[in-house]
Amino acid sequence: MREIVLDTETTGLDPLQGHRIVEIGAIELLNHIPTGNTYHSFINPLRDVPREAEAVHGLSGEFLKDKPTFSQIADEFLEFIGETVLIIHNASFDVGFLNAELDFIKRSPILYERIIDTLTLAKKRHPMGPNSLDALCKRYGIDIVKRTKHGALVDSELLASVYLELIGGRQIALILPQTDNIRQLQSGNTPVQAKRSIALPERITREEKERHEALVKSLGAAALWKST
Repeated sequence: MREIVLDTETTGLDPLQGHRIVEIGAIELLNHIPTGNTYHSFINPLRDVPREAEAVHGLSGEFLKDKPTFSQIADEFLEFIGETVLIIHNASFDVGFLNAELDFIKRSPILYERIIDTLTLAKKRHPMGPNSLDALCKRYGIDIVKRTKHGALVDSELLASVYLELIGGRQIALILPQTDNIRQLQSGNTPVQAKRSIALPERITREEKERHEALVKSLGAAALWKST
């Protein structure tokens, strides 16, 4: 099962006010394990970068002026993410910006049906919060020492670790839940448990069964086993 953990940095908070993406970072997971395959690009937003935004991610207009535009990196980015599930924290923000950029170049939008929003998962698991990426890293003991400022690729790496914890932590390597079950957790529904294709062999002998039945019978009508 392939998934992509994704993050963006921008010039502001709202694409409808003319703000643009300045960085995209994404990492590939296979069965919830990072493969080492990543995508990263700084992007020329074709506009200024407000000081407030630069203070968050450290990317100045001067630094970005010789970087490729979104239209120049779109094909490579879309090829990397393919049609797979995207893991994003506060997905409405990032997807809103990505779809605005895609709309500028007349490309199809990213559908929310393919998104797993880790903020939604975190709110269901920790309703009292806080559930920012930093807060979740602290809650799960994930080292954020290299995160001196927000950065799309670094944040994607941290989010991958947070996502693993949100869906079961280290035990996930043993149970490997399917993406559909994770989506059900996100929506608040109870996941459907997968059935084994081959039944497990009996662990007790026929003789042991007969001894148990005899014991239960000897306990009389009030035996606990007879109430189930």
